[in-house]
Amino acid sequence: MTFQVIGCGNLDRGDDAAGLLVARRLRQLGVPAQEQSGEAFVLMESLASAEKVVLVDAVAAEGEPGAVQVWNANLVPLPRESFCCSTHAFGVREAVELARILGRLPLTLIVYGIAGRNFQMNASLSPEVAGAVERAAQRIAADFFGAAPTKNAFAGAVKEII
Repeated sequence: MTFQVIGCGNLDRGDDAAGLLVARRLRQLGVPAQEQSGEAFVLMESLASAEKVVLVDAVAAEGEPGAVQVWNANLVPLPRESFCCSTHAFGVREAVELARILGRLPLTLIVYGIAGRNFQMNASLSPEVAGAVERAAQRIAADFFGAAPTKNAFAGAVKEII
């Protein structure tokens, strides 16, 4: 089974860097992960090229910044209100939902959304999101690659919608 991890975001927009930073942290842990901007058509091709995909992106905070939400995108549509911070008119949510309509979703698509606070140009990563990047990387490494996570990787910060 082909498997890939994709981190999406923009390093120049504060908390929007979360997905990219998770991908970088996973590579430090020895887990292969790719970085993408979240441009929909490139992302759709990546989704169609693997059987199992874990996708990580920053989302609009519904609660506390740094909270991590997990969706099984094969079972539920991604919520529009969570994925409203894209610099693209056609971003991650739209790519996933169009792939669903076209029958091009991978067999398994798990989406990790890290709630951000600041998505302004040239903003710094917030401390809450920095902590969530580490928790998400540890959880993905443990759940999908058998790596040992640090103690209490999520400690209640996950709202799983599966």
